[in-house]
Amino acid sequence: MTTTVADILIEALPYIRRFYGETIVIKYGGHAMVDQRLKEDFARDITLMKFIGLHPVVVHGGGPQIGSVLEKMGITSHFVDGMRVTDEPTMDVVEMVLVGKVNKEIVAQISQQGGKAVGLSGKDGGLILSKKLHLVRPAAEDKPPEIIDIGMVGEVAGINPEVIRTLEAGGFIPVIAPVGVGGSGETYNINADWVASKIAVALGAIKLILLTDVAGILDGRGSLISSITAGAMHELLKGGTVSGGMIPKMQCALEAAERGVRRVHIVDGRTPHAVLLELFTDKGIGTEVSE
Repeated sequence: MTTTVADILIEALPYIRRFYGETIVIKYGGHAMVDQRLKEDFARDITLMKFIGLHPVVVHGGGPQIGSVLEKMGITSHFVDGMRVTDEPTMDVVEMVLVGKVNKEIVAQISQQGGKAVGLSGKDGGLILSKKLHLVRPAAEDKPPEIIDIGMVGEVAGINPEVIRTLEAGGFIPVIAPVGVGGSGETYNINADWVASKIAVALGAIKLILLTDVAGILDGRGSLISSITAGAMHELLKGGTVSGGMIPKMQCALEAAERGVRRVHIVDGRTPHAVLLELFTDKGIGTEVSE
């Protein structure tokens, strides 16, 4: 039997009803931020969500864009455990690219689709309070751990969600750059996955969606795990099946799920309209994490 447009809309109806009036935080990154068609699809998805009564909040990355600008300026990028070493000149570029370029491009794309988006950084309204991230590497039994200074890289110390709630109530879509402010006014570059997770918890979001460049969480045979509990995910991490960039995403997902976010989704952002397919279809396309 051929699926019609009407069938698709009917399938979406119970999910629209369930999520109406709820906050959904989306971490936007990876290939979905680079491919022009996918960027347009994402902007349409977010605009549609707002028009049907949901409250999307977008937190974006921008690593490739930062790297490109640094290269043009003759500044060499150095990484430790996947994190960019960020001295003060590099931090100036990071803030310029994330807040002044990438953030405003996303706002403009959503506006072109008819949505009312507002760009923010963690400095606005004291949204993202942060502190310096201390990278610690375990050493041999007879030696102390190694502490590595990676510069102005931070972690979230607290979230002040009032500015987001005010924008939501006014019909606006917040678009947030992961730049935080320290206790003395210093600026920190923070991992966007962690910012999205912390914001989802602070807002009491019903869902957190992490867009990535893989299908989702895979089992030992390389097959997609469509649904997993937090407990099973802990076991998966302990078992060493997961490696590389998926580990911090899973850790973010775990924290959000264990601190009150109803469902966390790790979704392939390379799929057109990935957000809508995950939210409004019975099967979804990625991995759903529950407590």
